[in-house]
Amino acid sequence: MSTTYLVSTEAQREAAIAAAKATLGEKRCIVLPTDTVYGIGADAFSPQGVAMLMAAKGRSRNMPPPVLIAQVATMDGLARDIPDDARKLADAFWPGALTLILPAQPSLTWDLGETRGTVALRVPNDETALELLRATGPLAVSSANRTGQPAATTVEEAIAQLGDSVEVYLDGGSRATDEAESTLPSTIVDATGNTLVVVRAGAINIDELRVVVPNILPAKPDTPNQDA
Repeated sequence: MSTTYLVSTEAQREAAIAAAKATLGEKRCIVLPTDTVYGIGADAFSPQGVAMLMAAKGRSRNMPPPVLIAQVATMDGLARDIPDDARKLADAFWPGALTLILPAQPSLTWDLGETRGTVALRVPNDETALELLRATGPLAVSSANRTGQPAATTVEEAIAQLGDSVEVYLDGGSRATDEAESTLPSTIVDATGNTLVVVRAGAINIDELRVVVPNILPAKPDTPNQDA
């Protein structure tokens, strides 16, 4: 049976993060608030936990989850050959709704699915998420919904879709506000080639990205809206 924890006060957040950390250590899944939508998370270095995440979502190994980290500096431990333009975007938009696809460090002992030697990294702009990440280290996190269904903007929506496949739910309130873009998913940028390419449009638009990296290429019109 799953348990929901409020994170409105410091005491609530402390108890919630302790419960979430313990659950992650047992190779099970949690749901956490982020700055975009709610996410389902597992220890990025636990193949069993990541497999449970994929099963909860009804998702195949061909759609590996992104990895959330607590700070920009962690990027170098998880990725290699990071382009200067990718570093510029990270410095400009992290914490925030930007996911960078980078070549993964080959020595990492994890199994996120069919990554083709890459890793998708993001630093979320949410204090509960960041505090949890500081306590646990990198987490594999995908949107808290069944694949093909709308992303959850409240913990109740996440529970309705994921139920007891998740052990601990952290309730940070609604992610929906008066500004529609706040509930958009993160913008995903592929930084594995010579030129950076937007592969999913999201909360950060191409004009904002081009202020930092003028030659970044936009997403193709027929690019599918990845569930991440």
